[in-house]
Amino acid sequence: MEETRQENENLEFTNRIDLTELQESVHNIKAQLNKVIVGQKEMIDLLIVAIFSDGHALIEGVPGVAKTMTTKLLSRAMDIDFSRIQFTPDLMPSDILGTSIFNVKTSEFEFKKGPVFSNMVLIDEINRAPAKTQAALFEVMEEKQITMDGTRYKMNAPFIVLATQNPIEQEGTYRLPEAQLDRFIFKVNVEYPSAEEELEIISREQALEKNVKLDQVEKVITGAEIIKYKDLITQIKVEKNLLEYIANIVVNTRSNSFLFLGASPRASISILKASKAFAAINGRDFVTPEDIKNAAIPVLEHRVIVTPEREMEGVTSKQIIEQIIESVEIPR
Repeated sequence: MEETRQENENLEFTNRIDLTELQESVHNIKAQLNKVIVGQKEMIDLLIVAIFSDGHALIEGVPGVAKTMTTKLLSRAMDIDFSRIQFTPDLMPSDILGTSIFNVKTSEFEFKKGPVFSNMVLIDEINRAPAKTQAALFEVMEEKQITMDGTRYKMNAPFIVLATQNPIEQEGTYRLPEAQLDRFIFKVNVEYPSAEEELEIISREQALEKNVKLDQVEKVITGAEIIKYKDLITQIKVEKNLLEYIANIVVNTRSNSFLFLGASPRASISILKASKAFAAINGRDFVTPEDIKNAAIPVLEHRVIVTPEREMEGVTSKQIIEQIIESVEIPR
């Protein structure tokens, strides 16, 4: 009996980091979004993890599955600046970043900031803009700054880019460069709702009458709190054998015969950051293999390229990543 009691005591642990406030904030954000959004639990979870991981997210789904609405609601639940950029084929880099304008009074050029200067930037239909416009996002997404006329302009923290795209539409769209895809921590695939969720959606719409959906959402977290929680998450402990587990998964994507392109070291770092955020949201100050598994697929899916032969057979990058994860030994 005494031996059993001692074993139970050894199983108990106390977090080194107080994660209560973080968990409460996540719960409050979800509660606000669930006032309007039906289902889509995975999308909401991944977007919150992306924000707390200091990353950007690419949201892919057919029209009408609440991609844009969810991001707008998310911004409403946060007391931060928000801007939306509708990408079109004629959009120029200066329409995003800003441009220098000549001031007649001072006889000098002044930089007028573009819509990218915000805390949360929603890029709607990101694959509708050409390569030149896409390239304008490279520096700001990676380094959170832009360089214009030899001058650097820093983004205010937090800085988050959420982008949407339609996976089936071909006309008037451009394929995103691999270098840009690599800058998104997650690719979030949004599925159709179930029959029960569909009924709930139209029932809510029927009851809504003249009320505006966005007005139902209240601000429950500040920008300062987001920054504080991001700093807190960096302190989450990761054992060396779990770092090796992440490295083995990513390295296996580079030697897999089904993949033409494997994942970069940025993918390893992204899995590390995301797994820490998953752990923190679940109230743990340490990462488990399950956290890494939860992060691996949305981190890797858009960073690898399936060989043409396997693609013709209908094999997807998600299936290959799942096989890789299953083949890598889980640390004990």
